[in-house]
Amino acid sequence: MPISIPALPELSWTHTPGDADYDASTEALALTAAAGVDWSNDPLGEHAQHAATALVFDAPAGDFTLSARVRVASPRTTFDAGALVLWSDDDHWAKLCFEYSPQGRPMVVSVVTDRYSDDGNSTLVSSGEVFLRVARVGEAWAFHASADGIRWDFVRLFRLAPGAGAWRVGFLSQAPRGDTCTATFDRIVLRHERLADLRNGE
Repeated sequence: MPISIPALPELSWTHTPGDADYDASTEALALTAAAGVDWSNDPLGEHAQHAATALVFDAPAGDFTLSARVRVASPRTTFDAGALVLWSDDDHWAKLCFEYSPQGRPMVVSVVTDRYSDDGNSTLVSSGEVFLRVARVGEAWAFHASADGIRWDFVRLFRLAPGAGAWRVGFLSQAPRGDTCTATFDRIVLRHERLADLRNGE
């Protein structure tokens, strides 16, 4: 059954249909990843991985922001994550993740892929949830994270040209080393506005 979220345009999957549920009473989207799925274009030349599937919509024209609170069910395994994503094709994509590190710590991680993935760790997360935000700012993209959805910490600013397809934006759950991963996204907000300052906390 197609998933519809009132605050968002029509949603579709980047790859094969995934496991998704939207609870209208709580306005929460739950995505459950299959075992061993990920997006990764290894810069060391290992086999690329695109078995994960994201629930996305066509990126709005012009400046916009998409934000959500992200929670990931326990127990967690290494590199499992809930993420906000940009997707054009297998060689052009980006994701902002609430990921579980090899050291057993939840943290914010960003990956930008232009044929190969540029992977960067950001802040550790002390609670079981984090707010993530992706923004288009002119020809660039910005990633932010927040503990409360009010004050935002700068994560990354980058340019990335699309590949074979137009940009789509949305939600992903991944479980590269686990049997499954369920990520829940709520407090989902799409705004058609430009961020005036990327580093002032707003």
